[in-house]
Amino acid sequence: MTISPSASEARVAVIGCGARAGIAAHVAGTGAGIVTALVDPNPAARERTAARLVETPAQFAGVGELLRAGADVTAALVLTPDDTHAEVAIPLLEAGIAVFCEKPITITTADADRVLAAAADSGTPLYVGHNMRHMSVVTTMRDIIGRGEIGDVKAIWCRHFVGHGGDYYFKDWHAERAHGTGLLLQKGAHDIDVIHWLAGAYTTRVTGMGGLTLYDQVTDRRDNSDRTMAAWFSEDNWPPLAQRELNPVIDVEDLSMVQMQLEGGIFASYQQCHYTPDYWRNYTVIGTEGRLENFGDSAGGVVRVWNRRSGYRADGDAEYPIVSDAGGHGDADQRTITEFLDFAAHGGATATSPVAARNAVATAVAATESLRAGSLPQEVPALDPAIASFFDGKATS
Repeated sequence: MTISPSASEARVAVIGCGARAGIAAHVAGTGAGIVTALVDPNPAARERTAARLVETPAQFAGVGELLRAGADVTAALVLTPDDTHAEVAIPLLEAGIAVFCEKPITITTADADRVLAAAADSGTPLYVGHNMRHMSVVTTMRDIIGRGEIGDVKAIWCRHFVGHGGDYYFKDWHAERAHGTGLLLQKGAHDIDVIHWLAGAYTTRVTGMGGLTLYDQVTDRRDNSDRTMAAWFSEDNWPPLAQRELNPVIDVEDLSMVQMQLEGGIFASYQQCHYTPDYWRNYTVIGTEGRLENFGDSAGGVVRVWNRRSGYRADGDAEYPIVSDAGGHGDADQRTITEFLDFAAHGGATATSPVAARNAVATAVAATESLRAGSLPQEVPALDPAIASFFDGKATS
């Protein structure tokens, strides 16, 4: 039987029952919402998601069907493939349904601007799920910067070792430009958003470089649309050239990097490789009075600070443990869903920002264009000031 929510709870539709649909299970745990609808064209996918929930939601094949049915929905989690975010989110926003949009918000800057415009025009809450802003490693670094321990930020470097890249991104739609633009966007937008958050500034100019350097050599291919990642993921898929059953089309880069010029004379760099043996992110932030660096990015790792002049000192001058996040994304996802439901119902403050999410996409798109144009520098287009002004004060940028 379908559970009837109380008037004080958000009635949440889960749009897209694929790999990220697991975050729907966090809704009940917040005490602020209940899942009342599942939307996906695949009945089997809907049933898999329903099996993970305490609720028994109504099921629909598409957003149009959900809206026409007048379903009891006040908020929605948009968890569909990235290239569908705009076409899914905009009708929901226009219908007055608060939207949580999985990151990246879209795969083009123009579509990101359309989504923000729809939220501004309708006055409907829009939240983008940049859950890394709730990861302990990121909040620890931001707190260190906020306390002034390294002075004013001048440079940020991020190296992303994507050890699961072959399984996560080269066996389904992520491997195709048509569905994701590129992994400098699909994967990199998350770290670019963190760089912007730590710097307190957005990117204005980029130069990208990279290529498809390994996975194009794997000739064993398969259309995996009939199964889920659980069917093919294994840490035993090693070394990378031993991978099997990759997506039939692979036209995105597996190694990429971007140099960024930010507002206020700040510079940053981001690098990702999808065939490293380990999987984690390493940040270095350099300020006018010191620097910080993380070693590990989940529970058990540390962030160290150096603020005395010297030669090599492995331990630095201060060390801060990375606490919680033992479950990786899971812990941050719980905090993100809780924040979204509070924001949707009460207009509560958020660590995430639609404007920042849009600027992460705009930066990554420009970087990808630069990469594919022989590293020709690209300017990052600014958001329409009229749209940006709507979001001013609604979230931390």
